[in-house]
Amino acid sequence: MNISFFSKICEIPGAPGHEHNIREYVKNNISQYVDECRIDNVGNLIAIKRGNRNPQNKKVMVAAHLDEIGFIVTAIDEKGFVRFHTLGGFDPKTLTAQRVIIHGSKDIIGVMGSKPIHVMSPEERNAVPKITDYFIDTGYAKEELDQYIKIGDVITRERSLIEMGQCINCKSLDNRVSVFILAETLKQVEEIPYDLYAVFTVQEEMGGRGAAVAAHHINPDFGIALDTTIAYDVPGAKEQEMVTRLGQGAAIKIMDSSVISDIRMVSYMKSLADKNKIKWQPEILTGGNTDTAALQRNGKNGSIAGAISIPTRHIHQVIEMVNKKDVEDCIKLLKVSLENLDNFMFEY
Repeated sequence: MNISFFSKICEIPGAPGHEHNIREYVKNNISQYVDECRIDNVGNLIAIKRGNRNPQNKKVMVAAHLDEIGFIVTAIDEKGFVRFHTLGGFDPKTLTAQRVIIHGSKDIIGVMGSKPIHVMSPEERNAVPKITDYFIDTGYAKEELDQYIKIGDVITRERSLIEMGQCINCKSLDNRVSVFILAETLKQVEEIPYDLYAVFTVQEEMGGRGAAVAAHHINPDFGIALDTTIAYDVPGAKEQEMVTRLGQGAAIKIMDSSVISDIRMVSYMKSLADKNKIKWQPEILTGGNTDTAALQRNGKNGSIAGAISIPTRHIHQVIEMVNKKDVEDCIKLLKVSLENLDNFMFEY
């Protein structure tokens, strides 16, 4: 596994609507492996690799979103403390005393501050924290801070990638692990039957906006989304809460709260995983949306759509964790799925 490449993909900032830096890095690293690269009006990076057994001009779209959850500056008070709004979903209790980066005319490090427990009332100590309870402390006075940041600047988490046993731990694994998987698959995939549109989408964390535009334009016959999913295989978890488990292989999506995967695509992926001895597990995610729904419904004709999901612990927190073997299994499953689309009966 190319850990250096993986690390760079995770660490480059790219909040929703501000994916330009990570998009440029990915474009520079994949362009030699595809026939065409372009950027659409909303900022999706579309990489096209032509199929060689395609008399019917069929298209398959694979989507991996570039954006990461983040924040946006809404105010700077007279003492220089920064107020913000979320870009994507956060669990407020995970933010206490965490470092962030405000991306202004220069990057400014800040710390998420809140009321110290020592001066909380008993009611406040027992209350669930809210996003509005937090502010960002940069250490700058307002007069100096105003030179570098303004309302509308975005904020991302400050975390580097580390290896922990058989796992990788970093910010933004949702969904940079999928960006890595798609980029690595483009390097490895050989002959494919149908035209492949590998789309690195924008603003998924705000409702799958980029994927909806790309699917409408491309109108794919087949759609495969790549995204993280819950791995809640931790102490105290009930069997039905786990969704997936680290180290148990690529997850084949059966459904999430926005989509029921096409049963033909599910059967296709399962059969290929078994045939190629790729470890896999089923995924039923009762809460949470992915680009899969846009792939299935936003093309003019709809598509036969499904998803390969990467089991992830601590998802939508300051750090997230994946298993290296699961990542490798996802690359293998995506590769064989793209190479064999014309060898499966997709008719009902």
